[in-house]
Amino acid sequence: MDMYQKRRAELYTWMARHSIALIVLEDTEGRRDPAVRYFSGHPGDAMLLLTITGHSVLCPWDEHLALKTANVDVIEPYTNYGRHPVTAVQGIAAKIGIPKRAKIEIPENTPYPLFLKYVEALFEFDVMCRENGVSKEIQRMRAIKDDGEIELILRACEITDSILDQLEKLMKSGKIKTETDAALLIEKEARAHGAEGTGFETLAAGPERSFGIHAFPPYTAGAFPAPGLSILDFGVKYQGYTSDVTLTVAMGELTAAQEKQLALVEKAYAAALELYKPGMPTRAATLKVDEIFRKAKRSMPHALGHGIGLEPHEGPAIRNREDNEWVYEPGMVVTLEPGLYHPDHGGCRLENDILITQTGNRVLTKSRIIRL
Repeated sequence: MDMYQKRRAELYTWMARHSIALIVLEDTEGRRDPAVRYFSGHPGDAMLLLTITGHSVLCPWDEHLALKTANVDVIEPYTNYGRHPVTAVQGIAAKIGIPKRAKIEIPENTPYPLFLKYVEALFEFDVMCRENGVSKEIQRMRAIKDDGEIELILRACEITDSILDQLEKLMKSGKIKTETDAALLIEKEARAHGAEGTGFETLAAGPERSFGIHAFPPYTAGAFPAPGLSILDFGVKYQGYTSDVTLTVAMGELTAAQEKQLALVEKAYAAALELYKPGMPTRAATLKVDEIFRKAKRSMPHALGHGIGLEPHEGPAIRNREDNEWVYEPGMVVTLEPGLYHPDHGGCRLENDILITQTGNRVLTKSRIIRL
């Protein structure tokens, strides 16, 4: 049994426990869902139907690509069903013999008008679209990486570290002069090392723009690095799985306020890392960082971290909200990214990728604060 079959088998067990006869997953424009790739290996633009009897049916836009990439029982081209999702589900449900009045669960991000069309077309079935149904179970599954996923993430992190070293070398030699220079170097080097590209659009912000959590636009022709605090946030996508790091570049003589900001972020990072271990609520590390910043009369305007994998942001959540019930488990791969931002002093964020192990954690990347 390969990894895709193992993942599907786990979901089939959940389906049986909840008496769900058919699950519909859709990864299409406007309704992207990496769960299709997670369960089938197919990179996108497809519907995946999973039955309680243990059958997987992929309905791809590109049949030729699916024949090369997909690990499923049956491939049913989307063109066979007039290129309409409701027609596809209706036809495939009939073909595989889903019994009348059985439960069919569709994605929770299905627009309401489309949901009504499903209900109308599948009137003989109990069509479900709910927030805490299969989507939540898949989120839980994806939060804990298997050995194959960890290998891919490790490779993404290795490429990331190589790029980090090259960035530091070129910044010190003055060969990177603008935000665009940095962003294009990352894209070029990622692909040169066998990656699919960047995991998300690179954020490169010189001192005039680093006060923003996520700079807009993501990068410009502005000077980078430049005297003061600059931020560079990027990830590398390798076979679908992305890294996510942020480095801060401190250039020239800093003000006392800027030095204090750097010291606070480094202190918060070290304190939080000790709490990244199995059995610990993810909220605990965030509350610790909040306490450190609060004593300095500062606050962090974003979550402390998040899971990474097929998406740059996925479970578990690492935030201070009272409804955050996530607990670290071995196999989770998450970020740690304390940051402080000020419109006059600029921003500072330090982010690395962390694997939760049986006994603690392993830092997978080597992002840092670089002084020039």
